[in-house]
Amino acid sequence: MLDILPAADHVAAFRITGTLSEPDFDRLIAEIESKLERHEKLGILADLTGFEDMTFRAGLKDARYGFGKLTQLRRFPREAVVTDKGWIETLVAIASPLVPFVEVRSFKPGEFDAALAWASEIEGGPNA
Repeated sequence: MLDILPAADHVAAFRITGTLSEPDFDRLIAEIESKLERHEKLGILADLTGFEDMTFRAGLKDARYGFGKLTQLRRFPREAVVTDKGWIETLVAIASPLVPFVEVRSFKPGEFDAALAWASEIEGGPNA
């Protein structure tokens, strides 16, 4: 299940719980694309505290969308991941130095506000 969270307009913030379905993923991408029409760069916040899985079709769309954005990585300078799962923290720690132009950090569930603030602090943000 996907919840779109309130955030500054230059931040796409989501909470994913249970299993992410294809319609959920379509909503997530629509939200990101809508914000990209208004902003050159976006901060991303993904609260994955209750995340369990994604459907096969959602996974395919995720991979296809991700590959399609490889030439636009500079548009996503900060990605905050809120999680209580060690395997997600490990993936973030591995991915962060490997993804050019993007800082990725994991935060504990009690650090949600800090994660949102960090994702918001990007060039082109309201206080830039």
